[in-house]
Amino acid sequence: MKEKEYDIKYNPSPAEINQFPDLQNGPSSLIKGSPVAIQQVGVHNFRIPLKYKTRDGGSIQLETKVTGSVSLEAHKKGINMSRIMRRFYDFKNDFICDELENILSKYKNDLDSFNAKIGLHFSYPIIKKSLRSNNKGYQYYNVTIEGSLNKKGEYKKIIHFDFVYSSACPCSFELAEYARKERNIPTVTHSQRSVARISLELEEFIWIEDLQEICNKALQTETQVIVKREDEMAFAELNGSYLKFVEDAARLLYEQLINDKRINDFRAICSHQESLHSHDAISVICAPNSKFSSDVSHELWSSLIHTS
Repeated sequence: MKEKEYDIKYNPSPAEINQFPDLQNGPSSLIKGSPVAIQQVGVHNFRIPLKYKTRDGGSIQLETKVTGSVSLEAHKKGINMSRIMRRFYDFKNDFICDELENILSKYKNDLDSFNAKIGLHFSYPIIKKSLRSNNKGYQYYNVTIEGSLNKKGEYKKIIHFDFVYSSACPCSFELAEYARKERNIPTVTHSQRSVARISLELEEFIWIEDLQEICNKALQTETQVIVKREDEMAFAELNGSYLKFVEDAARLLYEQLINDKRINDFRAICSHQESLHSHDAISVICAPNSKFSSDVSHELWSSLIHTS
């Protein structure tokens, strides 16, 4: 029996394609399970290089992991997911943040849905100077931008920004000082790499570079890129000058965010990944009357790790 071969020359006409079976747009009798509405259905981790503006007037193209979804009514079998992906290719040469509402509107209409959502996840580089030497290096920041468009046509945009810093324990510092002074014992306070994630609903546009500066002004002890001995000394001094519990970190961020008129609503969550304990120390703080939930899932806490 002759093996079947792939027909490389076959190229169906538009008329023939229209005759192909399309189960996703089939009748409701094809639905499996309960014929009820689905709140979100779509694609996750679809990767594409997209363009972003930078604060200095330039631009940067970054690999972006995309989540795109729509609502599905109870009588519909499914959606054509490629329509979501194709819309991003339509705008791949544009500045993506300027087009989020437009993209949402287009694939919401393409799929005849009530609601549409977008999530863009990328790692954003900012050049950072060493504390005392003349070295410079790229610090990368995890950023997620979410957009949603509801059936009333109301557009909402949220940005999540991760800031990695060092937290030196105030209690351990005092105990170390006591041991050194009273017992002449060399002792070092414990400190650890820590992560803060700020989530913002914006009143007006804000640069990612601004978010880095807001977090650094609050916490002061951002981890470093290129470190020589003079920089390591400076970082040790910074940690000694800006000791903080996880409760302090949350309140310091609150102090900066609450006074920024560009921010309509916010939440800050902090995780100190302890070098002393075998567990993490955590805190959550929200703006007054915030729409963000103060209930943080185990999975979300577990995502607060620094990845290179």
